Amino acid sequence: MSNRLFPLLRWLAIDYSPHPEERSFLERAHTQRDSDVETTVAVPSDRESERVFGVRLSRQGLQAVWLEVVNGGGEPLWLDRVQLDPDYYTPLEAADLVHFGVGKRLVAFGLLGWLFLPLLPLVPLKILGARAANQRLDKLFRAVSFPTGVIPSGKKVSGYLFTPLDEAMKQVDVRLLGRSRSLDFPFTVEVPGLVLPRPTEEAQQATGKAEELDEAALKDWVQRQPRCTSNARGTAEGDPLNLVIVGDRTSIEECLSTWDETESLTLGTAWKTAKAFLLESHYRYSPVSPLYLDGREQDLALQRARLSLNQRLHLRLWASGVRFDGQPVWIGQVSRDIGVRFTPRTWNLTTHLIDPDVDEARNYVLDGLRLAGRVARFGFVPGAEAAPASAPRRNLTGDEYFTDGLRAVAVLSRTRTTPSFLS
Repeated sequence: MSNRLFPLLRWLAIDYSPHPEERSFLERAHTQRDSDVETTVAVPSDRESERVFGVRLSRQGLQAVWLEVVNGGGEPLWLDRVQLDPDYYTPLEAADLVHFGVGKRLVAFGLLGWLFLPLLPLVPLKILGARAANQRLDKLFRAVSFPTGVIPSGKKVSGYLFTPLDEAMKQVDVRLLGRSRSLDFPFTVEVPGLVLPRPTEEAQQATGKAEELDEAALKDWVQRQPRCTSNARGTAEGDPLNLVIVGDRTSIEECLSTWDETESLTLGTAWKTAKAFLLESHYRYSPVSPLYLDGREQDLALQRARLSLNQRLHLRLWASGVRFDGQPVWIGQVSRDIGVRFTPRTWNLTTHLIDPDVDEARNYVLDGLRLAGRVARFGFVPGAEAAPASAPRRNLTGDEYFTDGLRAVAVLSRTRTTPSFLS
């Protein structure tokens, strides 16, 4: 009986052990400064956050963001929280979402309670324990949150803000408002936790090369690239290479901040993908199948998912061995998934059906980059070879597509700018 009693007593207790002093994630902090104001941002991983708060925020779609502001100026500042995230949560709102509940456990206990009738009077202790833990939780969330109100001149203010969950990369746009000025500090912060593909040695070598092209040479290079991706052996054509982006990886991810990086294909991520497929649910970071260019699979894969895994945009990019305006050049393929169909060409007999108008997906990415306000130059260059709707080509899984044969070219800027056309 004692062996049964001990785990049951543990079941009746509430184990709530937060460690708010734990801030190892600050080793990954990013800092920006504008004249006399300094801001620092860091995002704890899911496990780091669980240690800090004693509960897993991610289970309720929450994420804590650490913010520190040093106001060395002569006027008070105000944090624009809506600019940071219009869907932010207040401390008590976030705390309420992760409160300890006992309803399910009481039901489970009721089904087995006839085995432990002498212990039934202890059930109220569970309720009282949960109530006490939730009160501590509320107090903690309020104590460690970023203060409301103005940030006084000459003061340092820090704390957590609670936002919707973003994995892999977190875009944090800090805007501070004063009586005479507005300061913007855009951050793109890496969040550990997802199983992300690592750059291959060939990709690292490609981004490290420094063959500089002028505009005429860049356009010539774009036209000379293969018209399509391929399979691993290079014996069959895949989707068309219809996009070229000039910029470093961070700039691309910042400009496409509404897109998500894809996880590596593992047993775990395959299982999550299968569940999302069967339930027609949302899996923002679902892996994409590899496509190849010169025998190398994509170096960066991004996707923009809709409510269902069966509808999303895929963007695959390959690092090249050339640079333009001192920045690396990437060539890529983008298409839009619009459904699922059966095919004997894949191991699981199913594949995503792409929208045959691949030019629309190409233009969507270009418009998204321009919307970020950091496209210095853009235009269209031949290279993918035209395939009219009356005579479409097919990709590796047999999907038809048609295209005007042009590649969109976007040259990114590290700051906001007004775009001009490639000459």
